Amino acid sequence: MTISLSAPRSLLLAGAFIGAFTFGAAAQQPAAPATGAAPAAAPALPPGSPLIGRPDGDAAAKLAPVSGPPLATAADKLPLAKLKVPAGFNVEVYAAGMANARSLAQSDKGTVFVGSRLVDKVYAITNKDGKREVKVLASGLYRPNGVAFHDGTLFIAELSKIDKIDKVDDVLDNPPKPTTIYDKLPKDEAHGWKFIAVGPDNKLYVPVGQPGNNVLHDDAHGQIRRMNLDGSGAEVVALGVRNSVGFDWNPETKQLYFTDNGRDWMSEDVPQDKLNRLTKVGEDFGVPYCYQGNIPDPEFGWGHSCSNYTAPVGLMGPHVAALGMRFYTGSMFPKAYKDAIFVARHGSWNRTVKAGGDIAVVKLNKDGTVKSVEPFLTGFLEDNKYVGRPVDVMQMKDGSLLVSDDWNGAVYRVTYGKPNKVAAQ
Repeated sequence: MTISLSAPRSLLLAGAFIGAFTFGAAAQQPAAPATGAAPAAAPALPPGSPLIGRPDGDAAAKLAPVSGPPLATAADKLPLAKLKVPAGFNVEVYAAGMANARSLAQSDKGTVFVGSRLVDKVYAITNKDGKREVKVLASGLYRPNGVAFHDGTLFIAELSKIDKIDKVDDVLDNPPKPTTIYDKLPKDEAHGWKFIAVGPDNKLYVPVGQPGNNVLHDDAHGQIRRMNLDGSGAEVVALGVRNSVGFDWNPETKQLYFTDNGRDWMSEDVPQDKLNRLTKVGEDFGVPYCYQGNIPDPEFGWGHSCSNYTAPVGLMGPHVAALGMRFYTGSMFPKAYKDAIFVARHGSWNRTVKAGGDIAVVKLNKDGTVKSVEPFLTGFLEDNKYVGRPVDVMQMKDGSLLVSDDWNGAVYRVTYGKPNKVAAQ
């Protein structure tokens, strides 16, 4: 499906986050209502609000999106001692001081780029002679969540457009303003932040989420698009996608695997987030008519059968916010992890008992379906409260694994083997 250059803008308004709407107190107390008068109606929620559809009742009323600290945590205050990995693995702080650190990418020369969602910056982590330094590569951007590196160029996915910086490693100390190559993305705030990656076909892939929790959207939403590296030739490759913030290609089959977050307010335990596999262009994964492959939506599922849509290859847990994911192709970790998928589960907010908040390792069957999902890096969730929230994972050239944490504005590095030996790599 080709994207029209005049794709209609969604009618949902931008800026629809719960934290963006507050109501100031009046200077004087309002007059008491007359005896017998009906209580004043609650203010209407803004379009796209995550609280639309929240059930009545005290338990549900306590659930709302969790806001992290506004500033990056100092390196010596990070929850490193709380983080746990399997025997033989190590965790260290790779870099800190990057507020709202989100998606990760690495250049051919080893520079690590870090996007953000709630601030306007893209960061660069340089590593020269064993000394790491964090630089602000770009600022003044709007929700620059996604970053991807390819043939010397850094691609940046903002809310409604895609930018690039050519020969980025050569301009780290004096970077130019990013050049926009594609500006036909919707401007809805709800699920508007973007992941981005370059596929084995040398095309850019970018998701466009649903403009709300659970809505009948137009043909410009709920999909994954791909385009040429100059922004031309955009087309839709996947439909029925609610909110994907991470994908990668199977190193053997070259098929696209992507995470997708399930809807809110159906229940605390369903639907689960999904791991999907794209086997052909134009596959429909069911949203908003079907969730987790086998649950018709109570509102929109009437007249639709889940059997008519592509089922997930695996389920990632209820409301765990499965985000960034990468196939592991390195040699540092034991063979049992070869070609497994590491998935960052950001953690739930609409469950009484929170779930996720970890890095999971997904191992596949020979047919590419999920064999197992196991916790790998844990400790971000303590006493039902977050001390960190992982967003993305990325394999380094030496086979170690980086993990971003937007709660603390940090990036961690996971290695295997004796610490002193690993440090020399």
